Amino acid sequence: MKRAKDIMNNRDPFILRNSDTIVYAAQEFRMRKIDGAPVLDEKEELNGIFSKGHIIGAIAQGLSGITKVSELMSSPVITVTEDTLLQEIWKAKVGTLPVLDEKGKVVGIITRNDVLLSLIYYTEQSRDQLQTILESTYNGIIAVDRKGIIKIWNSSAERIIKKAAKDTIGKPVMDVIPNTRLLETLNTGESEYGGKLQIGKIIAVTNRAPIVKDGEIIGAVAVIQDISDFEKIASELKNSRQLNKELDAIIDSVYDGLFITDGKGFTTRLNKSYTRISGIQAKEVMGKHIQELVDTGYCSEGVTPSVLEQKKAVTIMHTVKGHKKLLVTGNPVFDDDGEIIYVVTTARDMTDLINLKEKLDKTKELTRIYHLELEQLRKQQMSETEVIGQSKAIKNVLDISDRVSHIDATVLISGETGVGKEVIAQYIHKRSPRNKGPFIKVNCAAIPENLLESELFGYEKGAFTGAHINGKPGMFELANTGTILLDEIGDLSLGLQAKLLRVVQEKEITRIGSTSVKKVDFRIIAATNVDLEKKIIHGVFREDLFYRLNVISICIPPLRQRREDILLLVKHFLDVYNKKYNYNKQFNLLALDELIQYDWPGNVREIKNLVERLVILTSDEVITCEHLKGLIRKSNQMPNTNDWDNGLTLDEAIAQVEKRLILKYLIKFRSTRKAAKELGTSQSTVIRRAQKYGLNLPK
Repeated sequence: MKRAKDIMNNRDPFILRNSDTIVYAAQEFRMRKIDGAPVLDEKEELNGIFSKGHIIGAIAQGLSGITKVSELMSSPVITVTEDTLLQEIWKAKVGTLPVLDEKGKVVGIITRNDVLLSLIYYTEQSRDQLQTILESTYNGIIAVDRKGIIKIWNSSAERIIKKAAKDTIGKPVMDVIPNTRLLETLNTGESEYGGKLQIGKIIAVTNRAPIVKDGEIIGAVAVIQDISDFEKIASELKNSRQLNKELDAIIDSVYDGLFITDGKGFTTRLNKSYTRISGIQAKEVMGKHIQELVDTGYCSEGVTPSVLEQKKAVTIMHTVKGHKKLLVTGNPVFDDDGEIIYVVTTARDMTDLINLKEKLDKTKELTRIYHLELEQLRKQQMSETEVIGQSKAIKNVLDISDRVSHIDATVLISGETGVGKEVIAQYIHKRSPRNKGPFIKVNCAAIPENLLESELFGYEKGAFTGAHINGKPGMFELANTGTILLDEIGDLSLGLQAKLLRVVQEKEITRIGSTSVKKVDFRIIAATNVDLEKKIIHGVFREDLFYRLNVISICIPPLRQRREDILLLVKHFLDVYNKKYNYNKQFNLLALDELIQYDWPGNVREIKNLVERLVILTSDEVITCEHLKGLIRKSNQMPNTNDWDNGLTLDEAIAQVEKRLILKYLIKFRSTRKAAKELGTSQSTVIRRAQKYGLNLPK
């Protein structure tokens, strides 16, 4: 854009002083052919402007020719600088304007006529330049006025749309190209970029923008680019890239190593498996000839030269990097003229195959050993889970267990520590339809509360700090199709009780860190050595969970309430540990009697531990009362005053003493006749009373 300095008349304008007369000014104007001049004061500073108009005014007023210009001049004066734009000067609407430099000195004069001529020239020049640009641009340009009438249609638009400008300019754009959306641009005033435009067989991209003047939309312009060729090339390029990507994925997913050379033996490619097998990185060998790789020790010999020579597949065994043996097969790839263009070599690490065979042999042997051990464990487990006892109480427990084993209902087993709750749970499982499924035991008291939930429900990878990278199934999942024993259920926190209730009701679980629900199929057997109903009263056990678990209730009485089972248990464990440690230990009668009289607070578990300890520690073949000292606490069993304190009636106390006396002498003499003699009664009475109390009679 032009400025004042580009069009001002001269760099040394004619100057008037305050004291100059109007006659002098008129003579100078006539001689210099100018319309006016700036007037300076005594300080050589701009004071006003004096023009032909002032002279005409003086004549009209009849003023004397010696009148000073300072009396008629216009002041103050509108001035411009050398850098003022012509548009700004035109807005001033002043006939003559002094031009000042940066120091305020007058350096030129501009008239309104000068500005007008310059603007006309500049506009024509800009129009010509714009027309040249419009015609020379590769993109089609279409412009419409406010009514949608085409005003501009350049030569590229003619080429793209196949319509001449003379046939389109002056016509409504909707009649020429209905889908240009220029009318929408006129209505909305919003620019649109990158829209696709279908014109016949031509695919174009168009950008549209409104033409705005003084805040008003006066038209719209569209720039159109033919991308038909680009679309075709882009589609072909996309297909080519996709094909290459798929081929790369296929090559890299092949388990065997692939080593590819061109028809001259230069390396062009190797896949990830080849790097894994050989230890050779692609950057080490790319572009190198196969013979160079042999010479530098990358491989003992190359199969490629043989393939190129024989023009057929060749298989050899070679060594890479001096230590790894590979079985390699080179396959030629021919062009249409029968010339080899590639040699594709597959490589397989024979070490892996040998190791795999060795592992397979070891696995087979381990499987055989595990099978034998499993059979032994099953036999041992069957013996360990065998319920020992002949008392009415234990027979009643077994009777209930037999009946509920075939019913897939929840069972709650209660009893003191060591009475054999787990044994009864396994007894039920082995006789149930789920006996081929797993039997999983969880001790709710033995696992810290912060770990118990993850142990029961499992977790996904990343569920918490320290979680296994692949996640872990919980006990509920592991028990699927089988039975899970929740021992010491009374120690479960209220939070986990709520989650367990959902498992019992819905038979579904959600791993920690997961949102997906898994269906599970197992039987729940719960066990406790505490009074859950008291815990409900104290608010530490959920009543709804209790009723869900207590569908079938089995209470195992302690040994002190079924003393007739003590000898059977002692004999059973004595046989087990004699066989295990290769001994032949026996108890004498007094020792057995003392064991019978003992209350066994630890129940069956205490008997088991005591018998094993005695078998190991006693040096004698016969275990006596002396060996029991310090191992059991003696109690006065004849009669048991503790039982009296528990509210026995006189008849009950007499029956208890009678039962214990009969049992004592049956054990001692192994004869009902001798026992009767010692007790001072008849043999028939001893037999009748023994049967009454459920005691085993000697054979």
